Amino acid sequence: MLRMSCLPNAFLFLLLLPCFPAQDGGGNEMSTDVISAWEGDSINITCPMNGSQNQVMMYLKAMRQNLNVINFPKEEPPNINPEFATRTEYSKEGENLRITLHRLQESDSEIYTCCEIVETNGHHKYLCRKTTIVVVKGIAIPSLNKAKPLRALEQSPLYANPEQGQSVSITCVLNSSPEDEGFHLLRTHLQPGTVLSVSHLNLSQVSPAFGNRLEHSREGNRIVITLHNLQGKDSDHYICAEEVTGSPLLSASGTMLLVKEAEEACGKISWGFYALLTVVALLLCALLCCTLRRVDVKKYFQKKKPNVVYEDMSYNSRRNTMVRSNTYSRGE
Repeated sequence: MLRMSCLPNAFLFLLLLPCFPAQDGGGNEMSTDVISAWEGDSINITCPMNGSQNQVMMYLKAMRQNLNVINFPKEEPPNINPEFATRTEYSKEGENLRITLHRLQESDSEIYTCCEIVETNGHHKYLCRKTTIVVVKGIAIPSLNKAKPLRALEQSPLYANPEQGQSVSITCVLNSSPEDEGFHLLRTHLQPGTVLSVSHLNLSQVSPAFGNRLEHSREGNRIVITLHNLQGKDSDHYICAEEVTGSPLLSASGTMLLVKEAEEACGKISWGFYALLTVVALLLCALLCCTLRRVDVKKYFQKKKPNVVYEDMSYNSRRNTMVRSNTYSRGE
């Protein structure tokens, strides 16, 4: 039998994906999108088009690298950054602009933001609207100074299967010290979004979906996030991601969380209840049988014979005969 820890993370998720409860498709509670992919894959980043007459340019910016991936001037052809030129496509879909990144590299792990430049009263105003966190999983990324490689984050457990209402703790071992940049806990498959964001100033932001159901603590480079009162809709793949100065976004292998639905628990209770009723019925039958065996049941079902008094009339008959006999004898 294969142990869970021996299965590759991607294969394990695909294996258990049908077990996850269906979601209502209501969308993310937070405005940030999250995309998780493997090296070599392609992803789509969607930017809403404002269409304002005052708009000078739209662009997709990689925040950590501080560079524009692609620029869309209002009256000029788009301009793609040379680092992305051979693997970037774009198309307009309704009111959105879709930007496709091909042949992903782990260095593409980034926080991408859709921004625009708007001219107001002769001045240019920069507005950034939608954010997309991209996590590309692959080999460890070497640091820029080549002194030592930056390893992927450590995260545990690999898999958790709590019942509804229970709690689960996710532990992440980071590469940075507390005074470094930021940390994120992301859910990446069924309902992609940001669960927790902690800045270098230790300011935290929690998704409304978890509200007061989330606690976190940090000691050194180890951070523990506890999710309380879990519900079926919380089932997802959770990944720790870290912002380190001079490096792309680092990520861990993730924790697959599958919460047992309440219906399953009710089913268990129903079957247990029926089993208990069956046992009680059998015990009552056995008790009744034992009781009936101790009682002579036949006498309750036999017909009662009427009370009859028999009188022996033969004695009187014989006596009369004897008297007559003696009388005749004396006469002779």
